[in-house]
Order: sequence, then structure tokens, then C-alpha cells
Amino acid sequence: MRVLVILLLALALPSARAEGDAASWLMRMHEATQTLSYTGTFNYRSGDQSETSRIVHVVGKNGIHERLETLEGHPREIVRDGDEVKCYLPDRMTVKVDKQTDHKAFPQLLPENLQDISAHYLIAKGKIENVAGYESQVIELQPKDKLRYGHRLWAELKTGMLLKSQTFDDSGGTLEQFAFSQISIGGNIDKDQLKPKLLAKARVWHIENSGATQTDLAASGWTIKPELPGFKKITEMKRTQGGSNEVGHVIYSDGLAALSVFIEPVATKTSLPPTGLSRQGAINIYSRQLAGHLVTVVGETPARSVRTLAESVEYRKP
Repeated sequence: MRVLVILLLALALPSARAEGDAASWLMRMHEATQTLSYTGTFNYRSGDQSETSRIVHVVGKNGIHERLETLEGHPREIVRDGDEVKCYLPDRMTVKVDKQTDHKAFPQLLPENLQDISAHYLIAKGKIENVAGYESQVIELQPKDKLRYGHRLWAELKTGMLLKSQTFDDSGGTLEQFAFSQISIGGNIDKDQLKPKLLAKARVWHIENSGATQTDLAASGWTIKPELPGFKKITEMKRTQGGSNEVGHVIYSDGLAALSVFIEPVATKTSLPPTGLSRQGAINIYSRQLAGHLVTVVGETPARSVRTLAESVEYRKP
């Protein structure tokens, strides 16, 4: 019996070491995006949709500074200065001002705490492939349940910088992809590259501040108790919409995928927005009406997860 136990342990150890080695690459990716400055061009693809963007990312003594601009279609520019984010929309001469949340965007996809990821995804090393002229290690995250999608990540061998990501469904089909076509990692970056280019398009811009503040929606009668293992509440806030309406916003995450719950008042019964399920690439959206409000869940997850979260929202008059 003892010999059998030793044999089973010996067989299991290589697998555990391999997963640990793969998980260490996730930490390298996180550290690279938080500590390295870089500039580059990346492309987003989902179905027949495609968008190319240019990013300038500088890590300095006062935190992270970043500028992201679209290079095709409707012009848009996002400038991040610490935890403040400004989105310039020249078609509307509008600047949207918001606070940085824990929601991650390419290439900053990974959290500091990777324990939650390893609890809900099988992590494995793949081949070494070339991305944007850099040799890169492929890491695959296979979900352990049907509540989340799978992911493939390409990390540059020397720095660990995330250069490419794919999201795939349970049949292995690619739902969306981000990939650098050109990137320069490290070195000195001219701070002028962080200045918004679109600001000079007009002298007068309309400023829309989200007015995001931390809140407790339970005090207003709202409760959310989702049965989604691994998804934890990251933040709970209220935002201002249209200058007067307050919208509740709660974010849940498993460390990789994010789900947002929006609770907004419905103006009139004659202008009720559509409800039910819809999808945009890897994003599923589910809306329902409740107590004179529209509850909408938006998530980078399968439809089952957004529906479960939306239907877990309850209201009781305080």
C-alpha cells in the first residue's frame, strides 16, 4: 500500500510542478505591465469587428500614466493619470471623466493576487511563438466550470510582457483577440506622448464627470446574492447619469473575468428599454426590469453567468 501511495505522489508531482511553473508566468505578466514603460500598436478582433489602437504607457514615481488612441473609425482618446481617466470624444466635443476601477484592460489583464485564478482555471504552458517580433511563451487557462471563458496568453520571454491574448468558449472557438503588431518595451519615453492630441480640436469641451462615489446599495433596498463561485465583489458605487439620475454600479471578478451590475431608474413606462439577453463578441449583456429600475449585467463571461447575476438582484423598500 505504501509503495502505491509513493508511486501516485511521484506521478502527481511533475503535474503540480508544471502548473506552478505556468502560474509563475502569470505573475511575470502582471509585474511587467505594472513596472515597465512601453509604447506600441495593438489590434482587437471579434468576429468581423476590428479596431487598431496606439498605446503609450509610462511608469513613474507618481504612478502610471497612459494614453490610448484609436487609429481608425470614430476618433477616441483615453488618458489615464494615476486613478483619473479622461475619455475624449471629438465627434461630440465631450470629455468623460471617471475613476480607475479594478477592472482590467489589455494588456493589464492580470491581478496581483493570482490565487483566485488558480482556484478556477487549469493553468498550462504551451509552445513558444513569435508575436510582434518577440519570442513569447504561450500560457493557457482552461476554466474548471461553465461560468467563465478560457484564455490564452502570450508573454515575451525576457520581460514577461503580455503581447497577445485570446478568449475562447467551451468548444475552443476564439471569441476575441488582442495582439500587439509593434511594441517597444522599456527605455525613455518622451512625456509629450502622454498629452491628449484631440484636445486641440476645439477650445470648448463639454465635461461629463461620472461623480463616482463609494456607496452601500443595501441602504437603498438593493441586495445582490449571486451563486457564482469565485466571483467576488470588487467595488460598489453610484454614478451620475444625464446630470441627475444616479446609477448603482457593482463590479464582481474572479481575478480575470469581470461582471458589472448597473441599476438605473426608468424614466417613464412608455420609454422602457429592451430587456433580455444580447451579445457583443465575448461580452454578454442581460437586462430585466425591477421596481421601476432597469437592472443590466455586462460580463466577459458566458450568458449563464450574466443571467444568474441579474436574476439574483432583489429590491425591498427600506
